[in-house]
Amino acid sequence: MVALPHPAVTAVRVVSVCVVVAFLSGCAGSSRQSIEPPEDYFAMTLPGMTKGSTPQMSPINNSVAQLRSFQTPPPTLIRQALMEQHQRWAGTPYRIGGTSAGGIDCSALVRNVFRDTFDLELPRSTYDQVHEGRSIDRQELQAGDLVFFRPPGNNHVGIYVGDGYFLHASTSQGVIISSLNNSYWQRYYWQSRRALEPTNLAYLGSNFTP
Repeated sequence: MVALPHPAVTAVRVVSVCVVVAFLSGCAGSSRQSIEPPEDYFAMTLPGMTKGSTPQMSPINNSVAQLRSFQTPPPTLIRQALMEQHQRWAGTPYRIGGTSAGGIDCSALVRNVFRDTFDLELPRSTYDQVHEGRSIDRQELQAGDLVFFRPPGNNHVGIYVGDGYFLHASTSQGVIISSLNNSYWQRYYWQSRRALEPTNLAYLGSNFTP
């Protein structure tokens, strides 16, 4: 007589398979455990604001519509639109494979922001997003550029918003804005890419109807 596996063992195996599938669909590059930096490595407020204050942007009337009304939007307007996306997503918890306000991973956040702000569809995974656009030097970064990192156990992606800061979904803090200049992100910085070329933005401006 062949012994059947205990139901609890079977359940564990099913859950394990689901976790692996979700892990590969998002930010992860391997199955090793991610190592998070200490909490104080993260910028918990927007640049220039005191800690604990409520993020408030300059008054913007539908910045996405403004952004899309330009043939080539200025970097300041791109940044404003990204900051509005930060307000929308700030504090959303990190969830591997997540794509919504209930939980989201880094590559899904990038994809959602690019779709909703620039009407540009990016691939779902970090593995594919790293091939988008063209590679640029870190010193060339502009608002809207993608920044990639290789912490132990996974790949990570965020969107540069200017002044040395980037928007991303942190595995420990959820959706926040962090500094590229802290020791953790400097250590694991990988590359930057420009998916928003002038031709994309010109197309966006000429085809968008608010």
